Amino acid sequence: MKEKTVSKMEDRLNKIERLIAENGVGSDYLSRAERIQRDINIALFAGAVGLAAGVGVWAWFKMKD
Repeated sequence: MKEKTVSKMEDRLNKIERLIAENGVGSDYLSRAERIQRDINIALFAGAVGLAAGVGVWAWFKMKD
């Protein structure tokens, strides 16, 4: 009985925390910050792939000479 009660209380607290995160004070700022972080991560990944490709092409042409 006690474990079931603790589990229900934890579920309820998680629901309340999610509700506050979605609709609470600063939720717009948080979603904007998450979107900016995602865009930065994508840009960094694309830059790293471009850098790796550039180094590979440079090394290939350097070895050809």
